[in-house]
Amino acid sequence: MPASMRVVVVGFGPVAVRFAEELLPQVRDGLVALTIIGAEREDPYNRVLTAEYAVGEAERGDLDMADTVELAASGIAILRGRRAIAIDREARTVELDQGAPIGYDRLVLATGARANVPRLDGLHTVGRDSSGLDDRLVDGVMALRSLDDADRLRELTSHGGSAVVLGAGVLGIELALLLARAGIAVRLAHFGPIPMSRQLDRGSGAVTAAVLAEAGIEVVPHARAEAIVTEESAAGSRRFSALVSGDGKRIPGDVLILSCGVTARDDLAVAADLRTGRGVLVDERLRSFSDESVHAIGDCAHMAERAHLHDAAVPGAPSGLIGPGWRQAEWLARSIAADAVGAEQIEAFGEDVPAVVSVKGIDVVAAGDVDVDPFAPVPRGETGPGVSMWADPDHGAYTKMVTRDGVLTGFVSVGMPRTGAELSVLYARRGELPSDRSLLLRLDADDDAAPRATGRDETVCVCNAVTAGAIEDAVTDGCDTVADVGSCTRAGTGCGTCRGRITRMLEELEASPL
Repeated sequence: MPASMRVVVVGFGPVAVRFAEELLPQVRDGLVALTIIGAEREDPYNRVLTAEYAVGEAERGDLDMADTVELAASGIAILRGRRAIAIDREARTVELDQGAPIGYDRLVLATGARANVPRLDGLHTVGRDSSGLDDRLVDGVMALRSLDDADRLRELTSHGGSAVVLGAGVLGIELALLLARAGIAVRLAHFGPIPMSRQLDRGSGAVTAAVLAEAGIEVVPHARAEAIVTEESAAGSRRFSALVSGDGKRIPGDVLILSCGVTARDDLAVAADLRTGRGVLVDERLRSFSDESVHAIGDCAHMAERAHLHDAAVPGAPSGLIGPGWRQAEWLARSIAADAVGAEQIEAFGEDVPAVVSVKGIDVVAAGDVDVDPFAPVPRGETGPGVSMWADPDHGAYTKMVTRDGVLTGFVSVGMPRTGAELSVLYARRGELPSDRSLLLRLDADDDAAPRATGRDETVCVCNAVTAGAIEDAVTDGCDTVADVGSCTRAGTGCGTCRGRITRMLEELEASPL
């Protein structure tokens, strides 16, 4: 029997877990010897849900992503609390912070991303976190990317108080909503004129800001953060007390949570002289541009065509979403499994599900470019995009659809969950809109019954590509809670946005069994 293929994974987050689970049959058959190196000592957990855990809406066990005892019993070597410090590409080994180097035939980087920490006067570090990978910030300031941060925030907010969230992207808004629901006085500060400026146009941004204000959040736009004010605590250390903007405005709070985006954790790749862009550059087979025995998946992977091999700037970036990372992990596991038995290579990886961004806690969903002026002049001989809009700011509702040749190329929906769900499906399928666009708006009419998913093939959980039919089958087999459906189908175990829809499906199926 030929020797097992040695596969080493650096990183033990959700994407690495999915890769390991998909490769389990080959590990059990002795075709692959899989080693996973994780810097954190905890079992792998869903970072997307750390905010829910921090405010008490989820328990620690709800974040668990894998049964590590089962993985180890299946033959996977799991090294927790160990940091990979260097890659020797010539020797094909990974050096650790302690112990002997580990050899590999294939190396998979699944190191994820680290939070961007802005340079602010008064903000300094006070050591390293428990993983040894990131800095710990002055008391009262955190980025909420780890369980350490979540535990600190849980303690700080357990008795009420106030919080400042810096950054009004999707995660910043979701965190602000969670804190407000927990009874915390929240101030959401951001640089631009509207929240989610990368995804929303002026109209939808204004309506979203109003919805946030209605939820009890003080939105502070045009806040160019420049410094923090600290004061001495009872223990004698300095702790956060206010954020200061460029115009001198002081935004007070008991805690400051940074939600300023992330950067791929590609330090190992850079040190090993692997080509990087906005992450580790990999081709359509998720192979490093510099070394075909090295792969990258998830938030550290910047996938691009090899035609850009010698370009100084490579287009694209990591998606930043859990769903694409999982699909990369699944594809790479299948590819390595085929190589382990000498089978023909599988078809190259292709991301065929366009990214749709949604916000948990309020009905905001968007995709594509929506910053299009419907009244802009079109040069003679050219055809401009089609734009359909509907707004009811007084009731927190707004929808905009952008089409080319009738096909949906971008949309945003605020306060209209059924319309947003239908547009998400049409966008993912590059489908044509009905000639009467108002038909879509009527989905949210008060006198209409909530429609069941439009066909068994409709995708409900984008992260795991779970269809309405799969959920209906799970319910028929006895799943009667969202958790049961997640255990059976993985639906709702990623970003969590689809959980509300799964709940509605369960209610509909209970009222009208199949």
